[in-house]
Amino acid sequence: MRERLLQFMAGRNGNDALNRFLIAADLVLLLLSVLFTKSLGRLLYPLFLILLVLTYYRMFSRNLYKRQRENAWYYQQRSRFLGSLRLVKERWVQRKDYRFFACPSCKTVLRVPRGRGRIKIVCRKCGTSFVRKS
Repeated sequence: MRERLLQFMAGRNGNDALNRFLIAADLVLLLLSVLFTKSLGRLLYPLFLILLVLTYYRMFSRNLYKRQRENAWYYQQRSRFLGSLRLVKERWVQRKDYRFFACPSCKTVLRVPRGRGRIKIVCRKCGTSFVRKS
């Protein structure tokens, strides 16, 4: 039986990181559709079914190149999201020692030590200077 399954899955995409994310999102949608059976559940259950079909389509697909590109796009979006969360966490940890300001022209975030009074801040990226209270 195992050999038949391996033979069937040969040349197919299988279960990658994007599929695991889709399965987790599917479970959340199913749980929400069961909990809110009246109005919201009627909207979420068809979405659950569409996502489930998409997951199985990706899993059994033989177009490996396209599925790998989709998975790479997912990894890129995930790393962008996790990177922004990491920056928020680092700012939260450093909030007692530093203040953070955005450059008015290029929006680069600059870190300044707290308790220095009114200081002139020069952006490293574009060279714009502005005065703020630290």
